Amino acid sequence: MTYTPPRFVTGLTCFICGTTYPYGNIFTCPECGIDGILDVQYDYDSIGKRITPNSLALRGLNHWRYEELLPISSDSVIPHLHIGWTPVYDIPRLAKAVGVQKLFLKDEGRNPTSSFKDRASSIGVLKAAEFGFETIACASTGNAASSLAGLSAAVGLKSYIFVPERAPEPKVTQLLIFGATVLKVQGTYENAFDLCREGCEKFGWYNRNSGTNPFLVEGKKTAGLEIAEQCAAAMPDWVVVSVGDGCTIGGIGKGLQEMKMLGLIDRVPRLLGVQAEGARPIVDAFVSGQDLVPTDTNTIADSIAVGTPRNWRRALWQIEQTHGEMIAVSDEQILEAMRITARLGGVFGEPAGVTGMAGLQLAVERKIIRSHETALVIVTGNGLKDIHSAKQAAGTAISIAPTLDALAKALDTRSKTGA
Repeated sequence: MTYTPPRFVTGLTCFICGTTYPYGNIFTCPECGIDGILDVQYDYDSIGKRITPNSLALRGLNHWRYEELLPISSDSVIPHLHIGWTPVYDIPRLAKAVGVQKLFLKDEGRNPTSSFKDRASSIGVLKAAEFGFETIACASTGNAASSLAGLSAAVGLKSYIFVPERAPEPKVTQLLIFGATVLKVQGTYENAFDLCREGCEKFGWYNRNSGTNPFLVEGKKTAGLEIAEQCAAAMPDWVVVSVGDGCTIGGIGKGLQEMKMLGLIDRVPRLLGVQAEGARPIVDAFVSGQDLVPTDTNTIADSIAVGTPRNWRRALWQIEQTHGEMIAVSDEQILEAMRITARLGGVFGEPAGVTGMAGLQLAVERKIIRSHETALVIVTGNGLKDIHSAKQAAGTAISIAPTLDALAKALDTRSKTGA
């Protein structure tokens, strides 16, 4: 099948040298090499005539409602799975506990494979089909992998997934149930990433890795487009995002900027990017003002355990555009965020999914975010994806004999110990 090029895409621009290339199956800047991350450019004047409050009111509540702002062909067959338009909850109890005037949670665990990454993978499988590939691959610590496996199954592509040995078993199981070929690499995420790239070149697979594939970020930006619509009546002062490779916060920032450019919002919230202390190379680059230095990683937040992030320039550019900030949190703070997000907000997030909440708490303590301000935290993945970490945060059940006396004794002990 011959596909029509995306109507509103005008080219791809390098973040380093600024060169713009024609639309096509291109990943990084030929002049700048693998560090030359490309950004998709659009004809916003034409898009502005089509995306209006009135036109959006007539569209389906999923991320395909922004089709003009996505690099997809009009010939593409959209996957049947419901992706995007995840709920935004206003949670006063959580806001009070954290110390902000108002707090919203956007629950990305409601996507088909229970994470934010479905937004990117849905674009990835369409680009693979458009460019004539029958097989697609990616390297991932878990969520990008499971989302690609699920979306590939939905559209009929073969998928090869490279994961580091430490990938949580629930995520690996999710890959296998979708029929993906799973390759557990004896090494780090960076080893898996490099091997995946080499495998794609050797065997002719489409490379879904959002670190270097410019189209995947466009799927991630739909969360920013949605926030602009969902919070138009009460735009938060801050949007808080966990950060691994940098493309998630970079994409969300781009989506918010585009909605302002199109006149659908009048201001863009400040971005707070949050990394784990055990994987903080982008925070260090933000603080130093220098180029990123790769690091080793050691954190329970496996989905953001990236020591050599490819999209760090995009992340820092978007944060700087909003006069935002970056912060790093400990694993203990992440576990506490898992507890309070679930117990006060009713949303069960995996460690990387609630790292933003941990960062919000620390930012309030350090007075980066003030008590009179409002915030929206994106919970990027469901807690069932990492049961081992959830068990650390949750505590243990009480074992009792099947008698009323045993129940009363257990309740009395619990009240006295506070356990």
